[in-house]
Amino acid sequence: MSTHSILAQTFRQTIRRQAPLRAARGLHSSTTRATPAASSTSSTNTHPFSFLPANALEPKATRTKGLTEIRGPYYAPVTQTYLDELLKDWGEYVDGIKFASGAFSLMPEERLRALIDTAHSHGCYVSTGGYIERVLSTSGGNKSVISKYLSTCKNLGFDVLEISSGFLSIPTDDWASLIEFTAAHGLKPKPEVGIQWGAGGDASVAELESAGTRDPKWLIDRAKAFIDAGAYMIMIESEGITENVQSWRTDVISAVTSALPAEKIMFEAADPDVFAYHVQNQGARANLFVDHSQIVQLACLRRGIWGTGSTFARVVTFEGAGEHFRRGGRAVQNEPSETY
Repeated sequence: MSTHSILAQTFRQTIRRQAPLRAARGLHSSTTRATPAASSTSSTNTHPFSFLPANALEPKATRTKGLTEIRGPYYAPVTQTYLDELLKDWGEYVDGIKFASGAFSLMPEERLRALIDTAHSHGCYVSTGGYIERVLSTSGGNKSVISKYLSTCKNLGFDVLEISSGFLSIPTDDWASLIEFTAAHGLKPKPEVGIQWGAGGDASVAELESAGTRDPKWLIDRAKAFIDAGAYMIMIESEGITENVQSWRTDVISAVTSALPAEKIMFEAADPDVFAYHVQNQGARANLFVDHSQIVQLACLRRGIWGTGSTFARVVTFEGAGEHFRRGGRAVQNEPSETY
């Protein structure tokens, strides 16, 4: 083969390799240019596969069951750009963003506000996580320090203040008073309650076993008292139940779901096996806290389009349930409900 033929053949092969790459780059850049500047969640967009069957869930704006709260910065950074892109794609299935372990206290104010504003622009609430535990321990429960912390959180744009005490011993009446104090500062109080002493620090199984656990009734009694005190919702701590245990305490989960209103409890479930268990046993409308990296898997499970061997094609909902409960659930009392 002549030198000219070899060069011509090489040129043609190069063109063939680059053509798909240029096409892909062109598609990506045109899509980017077409994206509106204002943030919007996928709930405002058309789903091209909406003709395929999937579970009906409450619209995000009116959802009280089937809430999903995702973990923000801690085990991995969650930047404003990442959060915005995540919620553009999956915001329809995310109701809240939770900071973990007080990570927000280390951020520059401008960047923190930008992260909170991004969540709000996608219709998500923002939770402090349980950092008040450290504020309580370092201040000795000083009321003025607590008040300054709550006011600062409110002024920064936080919506929900989680009140945990996995490392602390605090009287139930004091805990209830703190719930009322939090609400008075314009924040939604969300106490975290569990059975495990020393929960919240990702301790080893051996450490937690040596610390011991409480009776489920202790958890339920306090949750009821906190709801009476004005708690927006109760977060159920996973340590001692499904996290860092030799075997899951499914009896605790059953006791909690039987004793407390479904719309008032949320389970920590930042493990695919754990949130699959909750959906399998409570249904697609269980309120769950997961890691930001798990939102896609949970969304597929809730909508019933995918799952594992134990959940594939088994998770279903009834699309008339929302109307039924909004009308008071009369059919439950054996009275006919009007046409939906």
